[in-house]
Amino acid sequence: MILNLDFNSDKPIYIQIREEIIKSIAKGDLEVNESLPSVRALADEIGINLHTVSKAYNLLKDEGYINIDRRKGAIVNNLPIKKEESNFNNIKEQIELLVAESYLKGIEKDEFIDLCENYFKMYGVKK
Repeated sequence: MILNLDFNSDKPIYIQIREEIIKSIAKGDLEVNESLPSVRALADEIGINLHTVSKAYNLLKDEGYINIDRRKGAIVNNLPIKKEESNFNNIKEQIELLVAESYLKGIEKDEFIDLCENYFKMYGVKK
């Protein structure tokens, strides 16, 4: 599994791991029921503390992206996740902030919509 991490970023490594795994699942690089590397193996591969990987995996589990089985380890969950009001509201808040930041940084509405459409295409979303 290839994770693009920026060790100079202000964004915590566990958040970067979480985001990279979500993108890998959405792109199809990681498939349903596929095992992720063990916490120890991924930590060794990246050269970080195993608690950092564990924190990322626990977030992914709590959000429904993966299951953690004592015998099999971390496994990609059946996706897509059932649409729930709390998930929708969370995404809505994230989009609101992203639109506000985009507006303040001079990104035009059409540019923003085009970016969104391109990402939906990249992640295989047909609508």
